[in-house]
Amino acid sequence: MTIKKVTQVLEELAPLSHAEDFDNVGLLVGDELMEISGILVTLDTIESVVDEAIANQCNLIVSFHPIVFSGLKKITGKNYVERTVIKAIENKIAIYAIHTALDNSPKGVNAKICEVLGLSKTRILIPKKDTIRKLTTYVPVDDADFLKEKLFAAGAGHIGNYSNCSFTVDGVGSYKAGENTNPTKGEKGVTHYEKESLVSITYLKADEKGVINALKTHHPYEEVAYEVFSIENHNPYIGMGMIGELATPMPEKEFLSTLKTKMNAAVVRHSELRNKPIKKVAVLGGSGAFAIGAAKAAGADIFVTADVKYHQFYEAEGQMVIADIGHFETEQFTKNLLVDYLTKKIPNFAIRLSESITNPIKYF
Repeated sequence: MTIKKVTQVLEELAPLSHAEDFDNVGLLVGDELMEISGILVTLDTIESVVDEAIANQCNLIVSFHPIVFSGLKKITGKNYVERTVIKAIENKIAIYAIHTALDNSPKGVNAKICEVLGLSKTRILIPKKDTIRKLTTYVPVDDADFLKEKLFAAGAGHIGNYSNCSFTVDGVGSYKAGENTNPTKGEKGVTHYEKESLVSITYLKADEKGVINALKTHHPYEEVAYEVFSIENHNPYIGMGMIGELATPMPEKEFLSTLKTKMNAAVVRHSELRNKPIKKVAVLGGSGAFAIGAAKAAGADIFVTADVKYHQFYEAEGQMVIADIGHFETEQFTKNLLVDYLTKKIPNFAIRLSESITNPIKYF
């Protein structure tokens, strides 16, 4: 089992192309062709976690947060980031970070929070842009269905719960083959007219390599004419945060008490209560204050997140309650999610849940 094999499995859950532009995800330390002896899954990679990996003979750490976030100009061991990287390299331990790729996954961080809180009818809170591509190509009419099937098999043509979606228009194409060609149809030096189908099909940006490879492999023409467009549509199935509903509305204080218990929170900081029952709950793991407006617009009764600043609590404006339970607390179950996923995908392999509590915030 190589690192590359494991990362391919992880990227089926959380494609790196779905990560935010500011982020630093993927393989941060190590060689993707290295054979793996064991995998340690953690929320953060710090020195104690590398020590844990060494002790358990794990040479791949799958981390939610990236230890290297901004560029390193020196690696001299003067801070915890440099010391962690040095220790990992010295002990031939690779580090892979998944971060906002998993944040944006419909089965990722926020889905796990919804599961813990018992929410149903969940949907993405802030759908992500720039995840959809549109392919247009021209193929002989008799070959169109075969080509579409190959594109579908490569991941194209999915729209929500529908698959094999495409649009086809028949017309006539023309071309004149040059001297150094071997045309599938027609003759060199003679303008050829062919009944063709214009095929349009959408696909996820994460699947682009496979889709284009399928097009070029299975298209009958020597030179394939095609166009790729970036679609500005928001993708309702990929994005930040989620909103769902409780089976039965709860009084605010009862919900806050339940939230504190289920999320193992030492404290819940919240905006002014409205004395209204909680039914619709919006969640966003990590620093989620940027989504306060989206949560209000979605009609949430309460927004559960972390790292809310003093003045940002005012933004509730009596329309909902903002509940800050702590950064670590909102993301703590992420490593369990990853262990469960990897165990199902790679059975009979050493996958270990880190026992290190990496929360840097303590409460008195």
